[in-house]
Amino acid sequence: MKYFLLFIFFVCFTTNAVAQRPFPGSGDREISVQRDTAQKPPISAYKIISVNGDTTYVDTSLTIQKDYRFNYLRRDNFEFLPFANVGQTYNRLAHYFKGEELIPELGARARHFNFMEAENINYYEVPTPLTELYFKTVPEQGQNLDAFFTTNTSPRINLSIAYKGLRSLGNYQNSLTSTGNFRTTLSYATLNNRYRMKTHFVSQDLLNRENGGLNAQALQQFVNKEEEFEDRSLLEVKFENAENVLFGKRFYLNHEFDLLPREQNRITLHHVTDFSDKKYVFRQDAAFPLYGETFSNSNLNDEVKLRHINNRVAVSFQNPILGRLAGKAGHSYYNYGYNSVIVIGDQPVPNRLLGHNYSAGAEYSNAFGPLAFYGDLMVNMLGDFSGYFLTGGVNYRINAANYLNVEVNSNERAPNFNFLLYQSDYLNYNWRNDFSNQSSRVLSANLISPQLVNVEASLNQVDNYTFFGRMAEEGTKPMQYEGTLNYMSIKAQREIQYGKFSLDNTVMYQKVTEGGGVFNVPELVTRNTLYFSDHWFQRALFVQTGVTLKYFTPYQMDGYDPVLAEFFVQNEVELGGYPVVDLFFNGRVRQTRIFFKLEHLNSLITGNNNFSAPDYPYRDFLIRFGLVWNFFL
Repeated sequence: MKYFLLFIFFVCFTTNAVAQRPFPGSGDREISVQRDTAQKPPISAYKIISVNGDTTYVDTSLTIQKDYRFNYLRRDNFEFLPFANVGQTYNRLAHYFKGEELIPELGARARHFNFMEAENINYYEVPTPLTELYFKTVPEQGQNLDAFFTTNTSPRINLSIAYKGLRSLGNYQNSLTSTGNFRTTLSYATLNNRYRMKTHFVSQDLLNRENGGLNAQALQQFVNKEEEFEDRSLLEVKFENAENVLFGKRFYLNHEFDLLPREQNRITLHHVTDFSDKKYVFRQDAAFPLYGETFSNSNLNDEVKLRHINNRVAVSFQNPILGRLAGKAGHSYYNYGYNSVIVIGDQPVPNRLLGHNYSAGAEYSNAFGPLAFYGDLMVNMLGDFSGYFLTGGVNYRINAANYLNVEVNSNERAPNFNFLLYQSDYLNYNWRNDFSNQSSRVLSANLISPQLVNVEASLNQVDNYTFFGRMAEEGTKPMQYEGTLNYMSIKAQREIQYGKFSLDNTVMYQKVTEGGGVFNVPELVTRNTLYFSDHWFQRALFVQTGVTLKYFTPYQMDGYDPVLAEFFVQNEVELGGYPVVDLFFNGRVRQTRIFFKLEHLNSLITGNNNFSAPDYPYRDFLIRFGLVWNFFL
C-alpha cells in the first residue's frame, strides 16, 4: 500500500511540475495552451526499450492478441492452465528448456509466474508524460490494478514508476490471493551519448492462502456436479490454516561507456550488477497429517532466503564489416539457507549454501544483408558450481513482413537450490542432495509469416532431468532421471480474414519420445477464435466481439504441493480433455480499450467438474470486465 500511495503522489506532483519540450527532430515549436491547436507527437515517439536495447513503441490499438494478453500476467497464457482464483498458480501445458543461467535459482517456481525478473523490466523514452491504467475484476471481493507512469525530464533522462496490485477472495475456502509488484526505473545518457545507463528497483510480495485442494468427500460432490455445491464455498477443503508468500527486492544497474566512440571502430566498456534478495515462507497454524510427522504440531513456519549478487563486465569492439565482438567476465555471490541446523535421527541437515562463482565468456554478432548471426558463451571457471551456456543462431529477413530464426542452445548447471537443500517443520520435507548438473540441448526454429503461417518448433534433450515426485508415505521428494529426456513441440498460428469476420487459430502438438514417466504434457493444445470487427458511431467506437474455444487432450497433469510451492509429477490420474468457451465483447474509444468477457460459458450448460491439477478444480463460469487506458499529457 505504501508503494501505491507513493505512486499516486509521484504522478500528481510530476504531472503538475514537469513541462517538456519536444525532442530534437520533432520540431522546436512552442506548445500552444489550446489543446485543439497543439500538435501531438506521433505514437512512434513513445518508445519502450528492453534491457537488451530492443525498441518498440506504445500501441493503443485493439487486436485479438490484446484480448489474449488481458489477464493477470498481462501476457498470452495459451500454454498455461489457471487455478480457480486469480493470482493463484498455473499448471503448464508446455515447457521450454532454453537456459542461460550458471548457478541455481531459489525454487518455489509455482510462485514465480508473476514475479518480475530483470529481463521483464522495460525502460522508456517519451516526448510527453505517459500514464497507463489497467483494471480487471476478480472472482470475489477484490480487484486487479496495474498503474504505470513515465516521463522524460529531458531528452536524456527518463523516469518511470508503477505498481501492480491484486486482492481476490476466491470462490473456494481459504484461497485468498494478495500480491503487489512495485517497480521504478531510470535511464540516462550523456549529451554526446558516450555514457548510457539503465537502472531499476523492484519490490514484490506474492501471497496465496493455501487449502491443499478438495478433500475426498468434496471431490466426489464436485465430480458428480451435485447442485447444492454449486456454491463452491460449501465444498470442504483439506485445511484452512496455511499460506505461502514469496518476497523479493532487486537493485539492477546496466551501464556502458564508449572508450573509443568512433563509428568505424567503437570500443565500449560494459558493466551490469544485479543485487537480489528473495525469501519464501510457508506458514500453517496446525499440521496436516497426510504430509507426515512434524517437529511441532502448531505454528509451523518454514522460511528460506537467498541473496544473489551478480556482477558482469565486458569490453566490446564493433566494426561495420567485422561485426561486434565482446569478451566478458562475471562474479556471483550466493547465500541460500535457513537459520538453524536440523538433526533427524543421527543425520544432520545443514542450513546454508554459500559461496562465490567466477565465469568468463564471449559474444559475437554480425549481419550480411538479410542474414544476421549471433553467439553467446559463458563458462563457470572457479567456484562450487560448474556449468556453462552456449547460444548461437541466425536470423533471415525474407522481406519486410516475413522473418526466420534458427537457434541452438546448450546449458548445464546445478538444479535449483530447493532440490539441493530444504528444511521444513514437516520431517519428510528435509533433505540435502548432491545431484548431478542438469544438461539441456535445444534446437528451435521460429517463422513469422502473417500471410502464410507463424510457426514455433523445438527439439529438446535433457540429461539428469531434475523434478519433484510424490511418494505415498514419504510425501513430495526431489528426484533425478538417469536417462535422457527427449521432447519435441511445434506450434502454428494463422489468422484468416473475410470481410469483417476473422478466424484466429493456434495449434500446438507435443511428443515425449523418452522420459514420459517423469515428464507429462498434453499431446494437443488448440485455441480457435471467431470474431467480428467493425467501427460504430461514425468511427468513434471500434468493436471486436466473438467466441474463443480452447481445448487440450487428457494427460497425467502435474500435482501441486503448497508446502514447497512446486508442481510434482504424478502418473495415477489422467485429467483434462475438456473445452473452455469464452464469449467476449471488446471496444476501443480513442486510447481506451474496454474488455467484457463471459469466461467458461459452456459450463452453464454442461456444468463444471474439471481440474487444473489433481484435487484443484478448474475455474467456474465468470463475468469479467476491465480496461486499459493510456493518457498522453
